[in-house]
Amino acid sequence: MQLSSYKPPREEPGESNWAAFRETQAQLQDLVPNSGMAVTIDIGNANDIHPITKEEVGRRLSLVALAGIYGDRMESSGPTYDHMEIGDGKIRLHFAHVGAGLVANGGGPLKRFAIAGGDRKFVWGDARIDGKTVVVGSAEVPEPVAVRYAWDINPDGCNLSNTTGLPASPFRTDDWPLKFTEQ
Repeated sequence: MQLSSYKPPREEPGESNWAAFRETQAQLQDLVPNSGMAVTIDIGNANDIHPITKEEVGRRLSLVALAGIYGDRMESSGPTYDHMEIGDGKIRLHFAHVGAGLVANGGGPLKRFAIAGGDRKFVWGDARIDGKTVVVGSAEVPEPVAVRYAWDINPDGCNLSNTTGLPASPFRTDDWPLKFTEQ
């Protein structure tokens, strides 16, 4: 299970040790045979490192086991970042594990997408679903080069999911060196 959200969320985008660790957890499932990961970023608890909704954690872990170990044909993961395209001052994000489509879980606009230009300074971006992709832009970043999603110890309100209700794993499109700080 990927680390869930914890502690108070930050108001502005920035570096996050926890987000970097979640990235490592996501990468490990590609390196370790017969492994998988359930994302719980959307059901964390700011006051306790352990999610309160244990039943949902168990359901998600069972989907990983059923699909990965027993070979059941079902969606066992939320959207995972695949690649991006830059054009017209925006970044279009493509995902694996989209299923029948992408949704903003709970309705409303997508939240917790940050965008940066060549200066590597992230600001909150305006994100919208376009078919099976997400388009992110910001008037503050006319020439974007990178996007981060749910990149915080507690990305409260992150809401990108597939139609099966499984949340997207936090990700970044950049490969810039991370600055580890206390949180």
